[in-house]
Order: sequence, then C-alpha cells, then structure tokens
Amino acid sequence: MASIKQRGDKFCVIYHYNDNDGKRRQKWETYSTKSEAKRRAKEIEYKAEMGLLSVPKCKTLKELLEEYIVLYGRDKWALTTYERNVRLIRNYITPIIGDTKLKDINTRFMETFYQSLLKLPAVPNPATGKMDNGTVSSSTIRDIHKLLRNAFEQAVKWELMDKNPCIRATVPKHKGKKRDIWTAEQLMYAIEVCEDQFMKLALNLTFAASLRMGELLGLTWDCVDTSEEAIDEGRAYIFINKEKQRVSKEAIKELNGKDILLIFPEESKRCKTVRILKTPKTESSVRKVYIPKSVAMMLNEWRDNQNEIKGVLGEEYQDYGLVMATSYGLPASGSYLRKGLKKIIDEHNLPPVVFHSLRHTSVTYKLKLNGGDIKAVQGDSGHSQVNMITDVYSHIIDEDRRKNAELFEDAFYGKKNLDPSMSAHMPGNMMQIPEGVDAELLTKVLTNPEMAALLTSLAKSMQK
Repeated sequence: MASIKQRGDKFCVIYHYNDNDGKRRQKWETYSTKSEAKRRAKEIEYKAEMGLLSVPKCKTLKELLEEYIVLYGRDKWALTTYERNVRLIRNYITPIIGDTKLKDINTRFMETFYQSLLKLPAVPNPATGKMDNGTVSSSTIRDIHKLLRNAFEQAVKWELMDKNPCIRATVPKHKGKKRDIWTAEQLMYAIEVCEDQFMKLALNLTFAASLRMGELLGLTWDCVDTSEEAIDEGRAYIFINKEKQRVSKEAIKELNGKDILLIFPEESKRCKTVRILKTPKTESSVRKVYIPKSVAMMLNEWRDNQNEIKGVLGEEYQDYGLVMATSYGLPASGSYLRKGLKKIIDEHNLPPVVFHSLRHTSVTYKLKLNGGDIKAVQGDSGHSQVNMITDVYSHIIDEDRRKNAELFEDAFYGKKNLDPSMSAHMPGNMMQIPEGVDAELLTKVLTNPEMAALLTSLAKSMQK
C-alpha cells in the first residue's frame, strides 16, 4: 500500500519495493499538491497489483530519459507528441549530454548546453525528408528546454534530483516569424481562378470552418449534415472529431495504438510511417462548425461526384467514408494540398502563404465580421488556449456560431462585404452599465434566451 505524508508545503508518496537483489526498500516521491500525490498513490497501487511497478534507479541523463519515456511519456503523450519528443531526445540530447551524471547537471550546465546547440547542424526533418544545412534553431532549443524541464521535474518527484536545473536556466531568445496570410479579396480571387475542384473545395472548407489540415483530410461523411432541411434552416454543419496524420510505426507500437481510430493500408513494407485517423490532440478540438449555405451545396455536389466514381470503379474503390479522398477513396496527402496551393500562387502571382495560413485568414475574417466575438470564433477554430465556453452557456454561443455561417453567406459568398470593419457592429452593441452592477453577470442575464423572452413579454405588456 502507498501512503501519503505531508512535509512542509509538499506531499510525499511512500511505498515499498524489492530491489535487484530482492531486498525490500522504501521509496519517497515528492509532489507539490495533495491531488497529485493521491493520483500517484493510486497509480502505484494499481501497477503493483498488476506486477508492473517500476522504480526509477537512474544515475545518468540517458537513464533518466529512458525511465521518463516509459513511466511518463507513454501515459501522457499523444502519438505526435511522443514522436516529436523521442526525436528530440535521440537527435539532440542523448548523443551530446546523455552520459552526464544527474548530480553534475545544474543551471549553468543547461545554459552552456543550449548555447552549444546553436552552433550544431540541424538534423534533417524526417516528415519532409529535406536536408537542412542550417544550425539548430532557437525554436527547437525551446522545445528541448520544455522537454527537459518536465523530465527533471519528474526526477525531483522521484527524488533522483534535489532541484530542477531548468527552472532558472536562460534559453536563447526566439523571435517568432509572423505568418503571412491572405486578405479575403485575395482568397476569393484564388478560389475563382482555381480549376482543380478538389483544391477549390479544400480552400472553401478550410476557410469557412477554420480547419487544420489534418482535420480537413480526416473529415468523414458521417460527420457532415448538409441535408436540404439543414441548408434551408441555416443549420448545415460539419463535426470535427478526428484528424488524419502520418506517424511512425515505432510510435504506434510503443503506445500500443493509443488514440488511433483507423490505420490505412501501407504503401510499402519498407516505409517506416503509416497514415492513420486519430482522435484530436485536445478536447477543445472536438467541435461542431456551422457552415455557409454555399459551402454546404459544394459538399453535396462533391458527394454526388464521389458516388458516380464509386459506381464506375465498384470494388476497386476503397471506401473509408472520407470527404477529401483520392479518386480511389484513399486519404489525400498534405503534400497534394501544399503543391496545389503553390501552383495557384505561382500561376496567378499571389502572395506566398502556407496552407495553414488559410485557417488564420478564417479566424481574422470572422473576428472582423462579427465585431470581435472571440467566444463564437473560438468555438469554430477549436483553440484550447482561448477556450471560454462553459457547459451552462454552450447553447447560447451555439446560436452565435450559427449566425457566423449566415453572415458568411451574405458577406463573403454574396460578395457584399469582403473587407468588413472590426467596428462596424460595435456601436449598436454598446450600453451604459449602471454603477454598482456586475457587468459580467448582467451580460449573462441579458444573453439568456429565457430571460430575453421574459423581457420581450414585459415590453409588450408595457406598450398596451
């Protein structure tokens, strides 16, 4: 049994284990909060019961990171996070400082390590296969710092280290490059000149629904409601609950298929990666997005064309229910979208942007269109860092997001307002808050549909 004991403002989890010689030992692990300690105690008891309990006994950084991956990473990391972190460890940490003893690692050591990385050649990106002749970027070093900081935090909890050497370490400054985006006019032009129907739908759907590339490529027809009734009533929508990714076979094996919904057929046995459908990385990414009527009708036309192809190919068509599928039903590649976008840019002299920029253009346009309603736009984009929607008021915001689709239809696809002003709708929404009244509470009251109906009824009675 694991027990919990408080020491000052910390909480220790105490348990026994047998060492390599079969001797019974006591182990103390320190946590900042009681809830963390309780979770760890339950985990220890479960693993002990299943015969899976492993006690960290590392002396070097390499040994710590191996334990860290097994005891922490496999449980906490998503597939793509696991891949990225393991790659950072193998490429930049273990070969350089892996043999360093934990007792010799301090803040000065970490700062020296970070500075040395700036002079080292970067490892080629396995996702693109492109050679990178530059040195390790400050962005990569920040990712390494974040990874090591968390690993050392676990080492402190496991009482392998007295303190975390990364906490006060100075990391090389990173100046993020501002992502270029298209204006609505530029996007409309790109859509009009695009002759590839697959790309035309991709551009419209990504922009209207604020999609990430993986979400677009992972969208399936069972998550699309573009019925005649839905279109007529302005409630056509798509539901985002999965994404298409390419991940390593190793990561899938190590995480025992965690988060995976479907593995597509391998293109080659020699290929180290496979295409998959997986659950989104964060809960906020799972969302319903109402779409404009024009986009809904595009989807219906695309589905009709797909069904015609199915009828012609018969069993040769591999039907996975994908919206953005190839002619044979298989998932489309991200490279096809990137190449298609580059072709449009080159042939029509448009400003160079990446495909993800369309999502940024979408968010910007929606914010300008609805007068800065962050809540409604966040519901569409699925950004976890600005998640302001609660279960209590989700139905209210839902109506606001449906309005986004209606505004899109008139302003963008009706070409009535391609460059909306941020302040266009704001003056009419301004009101003087009486002194001593909680503004936030008043807003919640006024936006409650039941309260709105009550006030309307009261106003009518006063007019009689």
